[in-house]
Amino acid sequence: MTRKFAVAIDGPSGAGKSTVAKAAAGRLGLLYVDTGAMYRAIGLAVLRRGLSEDDTAGIESVLPELSVTLRHGAEGQRVLLNGEDVSEQIRTGTVAQYASKCSAAPAVRSFLLETQRALAREHGVIMDGRDIGTVILPDAEVKIFLTASVEARAQRRYRELTERGEAVALEGVRADIERRDRQDTTRAIAPLRQAEDAVLLDTSSLGLTQAVEAVLAIISEKTGVQA
Repeated sequence: MTRKFAVAIDGPSGAGKSTVAKAAAGRLGLLYVDTGAMYRAIGLAVLRRGLSEDDTAGIESVLPELSVTLRHGAEGQRVLLNGEDVSEQIRTGTVAQYASKCSAAPAVRSFLLETQRALAREHGVIMDGRDIGTVILPDAEVKIFLTASVEARAQRRYRELTERGEAVALEGVRADIERRDRQDTTRAIAPLRQAEDAVLLDTSSLGLTQAVEAVLAIISEKTGVQA
């Protein structure tokens, strides 16, 4: 029997939402949707066009030219920008910064909103982002706010980037996370916040396996579904 319920996982940058959500979705046979990757694809498009990350009018002007879709298969989720697989290109620190700025634009959020909701209507999903439980899927059966300390998030992000071959400094990574936290929590449109009915999960002292098991336990408690 196909499982048809929605799990919304929100939280700050670097908390491990995507990694944990993807693993939990695999265990439960649900579709994993990384909404952050969709914003990164738009950020990449804006960067490629030579626009400033603060050029809201310019960002809005390119939206009609863009198509952002997700492809799911044996290789997992792939992100397509106008048909091009950009799954690797969107994972740089520069694109992440552009994505954070672009996501504050109302036109960008409206552009992606229906695509994200349609995925939840058509499938059982675990969807992660900044405003899934508060805006995108306010009626999700399970809502989790997954967070971690700035230091823990900086260490994780630093390891991820260096393993990818990027030359970064830990202090710079920490400063970038703090900057994105300020942007995400203070923006006028859909700021990052914990939904009133979301379960708070702090993963500062948890490894990946422990974090996944904690998420699965919350889902089981809310839905009765076991991994």
